[in-house]
Amino acid sequence: MFSTNSTSFLLFFTCFTSLANAQQKMLGFKDAARQAAIEQRFDKELSRTHIGETIKSLSAKPHHIGSENGAALAEDLVKRFRSYGWDAKIETYQVLFPTPKERVLEMTGPTTYKAVLKEPALKEDATSGQEGQLPTYNAWSADGDVEGSLVYVNFGLPEDYEYLARTGIDVKGKIVIAKYGRSWRGSKPKVAQEHGAIGCIIYSDPKEDGYYAGDVYPAGAFKNEFGVQRGSVMDIVIHPGDPLTPNVGATANAARIQREQAINLLKIPVLPISYHDAAPLLKALDGPVAPDDWKGALPFTYHIGGGNAKVHLKLSFNWDIKPCHNVIATLKGSEAPDQWVIRGNHHDAWVNGAADPVSGLAALLEEARAIGALYKQGIKPKRTLVYCAWDGEEPGLLGSTEWVEEHAAELKEKAVAYINSDNNGRGYFNASGSHALETLVNEVAKEIIDPQTQVNLLERKQANDVLKAGSVKQKKDRLAKLYMNIGAMGSGSDYSSFLQHLGIPSLDLGFGGEDVGGEYHSIYDSYDDYSRFKDPGFYYGETLSKAAGHTVLRLANAEVAPFDFRRLYETVNGYVNELVELTTSMREATLLENQLIAKNYYRIATDTAKHLAAPGSKSLVPYLDFSSLQNALANLDSVTSSLSFTASSANAPVNKGIYKAEQQLLNEAGLPSRSWYKHTLYAPGFYTGYGVKTIPGVREAIEQRRWTEAQQQIGVVAASINRLSAYLQQLK
Repeated sequence: MFSTNSTSFLLFFTCFTSLANAQQKMLGFKDAARQAAIEQRFDKELSRTHIGETIKSLSAKPHHIGSENGAALAEDLVKRFRSYGWDAKIETYQVLFPTPKERVLEMTGPTTYKAVLKEPALKEDATSGQEGQLPTYNAWSADGDVEGSLVYVNFGLPEDYEYLARTGIDVKGKIVIAKYGRSWRGSKPKVAQEHGAIGCIIYSDPKEDGYYAGDVYPAGAFKNEFGVQRGSVMDIVIHPGDPLTPNVGATANAARIQREQAINLLKIPVLPISYHDAAPLLKALDGPVAPDDWKGALPFTYHIGGGNAKVHLKLSFNWDIKPCHNVIATLKGSEAPDQWVIRGNHHDAWVNGAADPVSGLAALLEEARAIGALYKQGIKPKRTLVYCAWDGEEPGLLGSTEWVEEHAAELKEKAVAYINSDNNGRGYFNASGSHALETLVNEVAKEIIDPQTQVNLLERKQANDVLKAGSVKQKKDRLAKLYMNIGAMGSGSDYSSFLQHLGIPSLDLGFGGEDVGGEYHSIYDSYDDYSRFKDPGFYYGETLSKAAGHTVLRLANAEVAPFDFRRLYETVNGYVNELVELTTSMREATLLENQLIAKNYYRIATDTAKHLAAPGSKSLVPYLDFSSLQNALANLDSVTSSLSFTASSANAPVNKGIYKAEQQLLNEAGLPSRSWYKHTLYAPGFYTGYGVKTIPGVREAIEQRRWTEAQQQIGVVAASINRLSAYLQQLK
């Protein structure tokens, strides 16, 4: 990938950068030079060759939760950690995990077709034909045997059903087929169920991930016609984890509810299929021609259906309690053993999982190996490090959620921060999480060199952001920025329980953007695919080890915990401004929409419009009083602008106060309709799943036009920000 000259330059530039940074201030440290020297020694212990070997070894066999291979992999991880000098053990939970007994999908009219529902082995992919592979299915689908007319619902978003209503097509009593994309997979059957559908099929259209996007596997990286995305459809926006033990760890003796009582499980059958199996179904549809933005890349006209095309969907599952093996490794801190810096990545996969999750797990293991080598040389972290390999992430964050729920009281006292990773690939540095950690992330990103461009991670990220900006003004604004804003966390990986349930400061780190392709959750997520298309040479695996490792080491060694609450204030202030603008724009849009309806413009504008019913007029957007929230922010502005923690005056109580500050942003009553989520700033969206909603109690109430609830939630968030301000004031 790189020439000898470029590699030599990279080594020289890295050494030069480390020395230069040693002369600079480092958040939380009295002696930045000493910490920079430790990080430089850490980097020298890392090996991308070793990371590649680890990816190949850990993805050699299918290893889903509850499988023999999964249990063997957990034991292998314990041995690896112990060989690195860590104390390691397995903590096992007993969780519900469904696997398929029967899967039938067939078209019964106007023609017949029986779906293949299988991905073929390929000679170019050595592990694609192994025994022990989970078949193509969606975990947490309901059992069901249904038959009905088929309706194409685009991406299955709420607004897609609004369009269907205008066409006069009702999905009640019918089976829907939706495309993967634009929302989390579990949101698609959830919305379908809400509209009365009796079954849901999800497929990957080649326009989003197939021959339209690029060459298909094995010639290229994109999804071939038989590839299928497995995945969970648990309603994790209600709560993740074992559905039978909400809010408590799923230990062997835990009290369990009946499956029928679980509020985060669907009531209709759901099945993912390939575009090979989807094509005959879609081609048979009659009814209105789909609008342009609904059309995919299959070689026929897309219709909406709801008429003669009928399908039969029959699914049944083994609803078994399975062991969930978390691997927990610790390295005791030399000065503050009761302050924990936690690092995690899951180890279970839908099949072999070279990209998801082994690429991230291999980077984590390489960090642990390097830190262990330093420990043996007498370089010990001041705070305790806890490195975790979670089981059961794929079906619904099972392992991490159960561990967090069982250890909640201890974690709220001792956890300084949680640093997560998952699948990793070639491309740009991505970071999301608690915004009081944004300065720390920027400092780390400035000091690590991107292996492809040989500029630092921050510069490369900024260049990409500038080039992607949509206007000259946006380009200028982004070019003027001297730092990167980290994203807000939704869901979809193991940070959720730490941040959104317990208020533990968290980060999610990884690389991507130049690793696109269709292997996700398929049998083709293999070492052969990964080493060719995702991270050839494993350069970004090593870079992830550096980024996450430096972050962990700074959190572990800083005299004063490296939090910058000023950045938190600036971010939340932006969120509140967005909410005010959202309310204003909705008010203006509603007024305009109602005027267009009154003038009958939807009927007379175009010829095609005559096939659609006019949308119904909407109630006007009332005035919302944001003053309590704005006043709370003014108070936080005042406190954080004068807040300063010096490394020389740091002590254990001050540090504990700093890292526990995020817990002030929790509302113990939780979000409306989902009390498990307690953070007032970050949560997965009710209809977006993985996608985040910031200040979710207010934002979603506004978006769903629940005005009384929106006003009430403004007060809830204002109270949490006032708690944080009062808390920080006491720490000054």
